[in-house]
Amino acid sequence: MTTHSEQVVLTEAVELSVHGDVAVLQISNPPVNGIGHEVRRGVADGIARSQAEGVRAIVIIGEGRAFCGGADISQFNTPAASAQPSLRKIVESIAASEVPVIAAIHGFALGGGLELALGCHYRIMERDATIGLPEVNLGLVPGGGATQRLPRLIGLEGALDIIQSGRRVSSRNALELGAVDELFSGPALEAGLVFARSLHIGQHPRVADLPNPSTHGVDFELQRAGVRKNSRNEKAQLAVIEAVEASTAAQFEAGLDFERSIFDNLVDSTESLALRHLFAAERAALKVPGIDSDIAARSCETIAIIGAGTMGSGIAMACANNGIEVTLIDVSEQGLARGRSMIEENYSVSMSRGKITQGEVTQRLKRITFSSTLMDAKDVDMVIEAVFEDMKLKQQIFAELDAVCKPGAVLASNTSRLDINEIARATERPGDVVGLHFFSPANVMRLLEVARGEQTSPAVLKTALAMAKQIGKTPVVVGVCEGFVGNRMLTPYWREAWFLLEEGAQPAEVDAAMEGFGMAMGPLATADLAGLDINWATRKRLAPTRRKDLRYPLVADRICEAGRFGRKSGAGYYRYEPGNRLRFDDDSAAEVIAETSRELAIERRDITGEEIVDRCVLALVNEGAKILDDGIAARASDIDVVYVNGYGFPASLGGPMYYAEQVGLAKILEKIEHLHQLHGEHWQPANLLTRLVAQGKTTFGS
Repeated sequence: MTTHSEQVVLTEAVELSVHGDVAVLQISNPPVNGIGHEVRRGVADGIARSQAEGVRAIVIIGEGRAFCGGADISQFNTPAASAQPSLRKIVESIAASEVPVIAAIHGFALGGGLELALGCHYRIMERDATIGLPEVNLGLVPGGGATQRLPRLIGLEGALDIIQSGRRVSSRNALELGAVDELFSGPALEAGLVFARSLHIGQHPRVADLPNPSTHGVDFELQRAGVRKNSRNEKAQLAVIEAVEASTAAQFEAGLDFERSIFDNLVDSTESLALRHLFAAERAALKVPGIDSDIAARSCETIAIIGAGTMGSGIAMACANNGIEVTLIDVSEQGLARGRSMIEENYSVSMSRGKITQGEVTQRLKRITFSSTLMDAKDVDMVIEAVFEDMKLKQQIFAELDAVCKPGAVLASNTSRLDINEIARATERPGDVVGLHFFSPANVMRLLEVARGEQTSPAVLKTALAMAKQIGKTPVVVGVCEGFVGNRMLTPYWREAWFLLEEGAQPAEVDAAMEGFGMAMGPLATADLAGLDINWATRKRLAPTRRKDLRYPLVADRICEAGRFGRKSGAGYYRYEPGNRLRFDDDSAAEVIAETSRELAIERRDITGEEIVDRCVLALVNEGAKILDDGIAARASDIDVVYVNGYGFPASLGGPMYYAEQVGLAKILEKIEHLHQLHGEHWQPANLLTRLVAQGKTTFGS
């Protein structure tokens, strides 16, 4: 062990200590050592003091689990973000240091953390650590010089890939690219000291002194054309390409100025503000009100999935892809064979597209055991039932699981609408029962609604959240009601789309308006994809409790009665051709719609795109406010996470509730009240919205 002098606290976030002839600056700003104002001030002071000490080298490390997670985004658009010294000035002072500065990276160095390291003369990296520049995921470009330094250090192709994708890079990949100088194992402090003492006295490399990167093999126009239109961060990706391109022609300082000007434009943009809202919202969704932080999740190393259909097979893949041992159970040998075939085909397609290797496919398939007996679920940590949406069938299965599964096993139902409390009552252990609403395809879609029953225990809820994170999902805890959050809001959204058809719009007009707004897919195209018979069955199930004095969207039934169930039948609101994913306008559907209008004695009229957007989006917002008031969602931001990640709401608008706040709650209420006057009780304004506007509030609160 090395001896060291007493630590000097430079700021509340940075400490300086001298270990013999090496100075060490430690960033201590939990949870991820974000570069806020106190960190910037402390590092700047530490570099100056260290040089005054006459040391041979300076090592920068991070306390806790990481080197540095990047800029403190909570300070963006505040005075603290522009307070001096800036990250650029700090990095310049590091590079200009007369003694070499080494970044000893453990855990991760992301965003501004990596930019800090790029300013150092040397970078060493723990073997299990990662680096990355995720700013693009927040609608931004790096603002501390990475678009100019990284291309000079590793070349254009590698730099563009890292910055434009926002992906994390392993230590091995970073070393191969030339982003770091050496890998280490063990404590970062010890590794940093050893590396520092191995350096010879003399000149040390500065990234800024490297020549402009060669453009050989990189076509910037092709890079721009490759950015997917309407992707959540399209503007930021294009801006990254522009900034990196500047590194090939501009003088270094001019390139930094150009990068910063792009950053400053983006940081105030609607898109970046919305994406940062979602970034914070996804993290807030993991915090469940009323559950103590010291309650531990149960072990979840093995999972059994009941039902080898599309959902069950997808869930099995999601688990196996992330290292969990899975038993896929289906009492039908035919169903089991179909599930196995579906999984193998999905992996084959992924492999043909270069997303995974044959070796990875083999490893993932080894994690999946296929079984036709429920007894094989007796020793697993969690069971996920994924059979057809039928309450009696689910209750029967849960009664059998109650008898078969070990004490403490989590019993989860993959249901999109059904009452978890009723399912739990089929067991003698309702505290172990939880709802897990996966979205199809379950091996791809990120969202997972975690439905908390009346008796679901806190430990079970924490286990479900931990499992969701382990398999790469974005979980949101929701209460129990018809449709939870997502599908409950989908009902009035579809209702307005159907009413618009009855009043004069064509399917293509409704979908074009909503896709122009930014939805990934219009409501009617989405319904066709989901299968119209599924929602028809739900309407039939709920018919006995439906208010008969309210207008009913008859056109949705008439389309189904004509045998049009969407893509699966080749016809729904549109016509589909085998082997073709495109949708085509269909005169037969148009005739069913027109005949329904005649049956209802509705005079058809021209409907503007503005009216379509208002009615569909405001239906989402109004129902979302009712959900908040009912306590089904803990936060408005939870609803935004659900709708962006599961229902195609444009991330660049932040989700329906955030969007409403940006438009203005008073203006939203005014529009809803007008629709209430025109169209009746379906448009009764949410009590919460009315109260908030009366109180002068401008947000739905935290």
